[in-house]
Amino acid sequence: MRAMCEKVIPNSNSSWRYFKYTLDFIPFNWHYHPEFEICLTLNSSGVCHIGDYIAPYAELDLVILGPDLPHTWQSSVNDDDSLQVVHVAQIPKKWLQQQVASNPEFAVLEPMLISAHRGSKFSLATAIKAKAIFEEIEQADPFAQYLGLFKLLHLLSKDREARTLSSSTFNYLEQNDPARDKFDKVVEYIYQHYTESLSAEQLATMAHMSTNHFHRFFKKRMERTLTEFINQLRIGKACKELINTNRAITAISDQCGFKNISNFNRRFLALKGSTPSQFRKRLRQKSLV
Repeated sequence: MRAMCEKVIPNSNSSWRYFKYTLDFIPFNWHYHPEFEICLTLNSSGVCHIGDYIAPYAELDLVILGPDLPHTWQSSVNDDDSLQVVHVAQIPKKWLQQQVASNPEFAVLEPMLISAHRGSKFSLATAIKAKAIFEEIEQADPFAQYLGLFKLLHLLSKDREARTLSSSTFNYLEQNDPARDKFDKVVEYIYQHYTESLSAEQLATMAHMSTNHFHRFFKKRMERTLTEFINQLRIGKACKELINTNRAITAISDQCGFKNISNFNRRFLALKGSTPSQFRKRLRQKSLV
């Protein structure tokens, strides 16, 4: 099973990225990225995949993941249709290592960051405290978020009940694939420009391949076609806009790269099982309950 390389873009005026996801369910999305990640999952239960670790998870699931460690969570819709919440902090490896190296006070974080390369799961008591910190970070300005991040890292470093997840023998061999640099270059470009007009010919040139070879290469690596991948990114962005803004659906369609509203509605329905207006209406009804 091939993991997708995820491109992580820090928040505005920040060196790292915080995001709060609210979802009907968590889809299987096997991926990796070069950043450390702290992930707190709330009001959700399902199966967690981290490296070669596979196990059930439930409420207040708190983990830290090291760079390039493949992972995903997977859940179904809750019986009461309540939304599932995921707080995520994604921290660039070099930036965090520089912080630790240049500040002697941060040396206490080193053992925890080393363990994170195999994934670490934390105790319920730590998860409860982490929830409060994440809620502070959500409402804070960038400077206060920076302080909150290191408060969170310090909390994790003190948990003596933390346990390592993936085995020491696990090795993600795809990272030694000579085609990886070429692949990641294309994927990074797509993440930066997926709301624009993209052509297979343009991307094939970037990868130094013929167009036909590129289509085969992309589908083999991503287990989906180029069009399917770009549409998933665009619909994902549309969902965030529908959840977090009151913008008109036609404006969201245009912002996310669709040439006309009919195509947007058709693609949204195929991926989400509802039209954009139905999706937004359902979320608003849930928020009123």
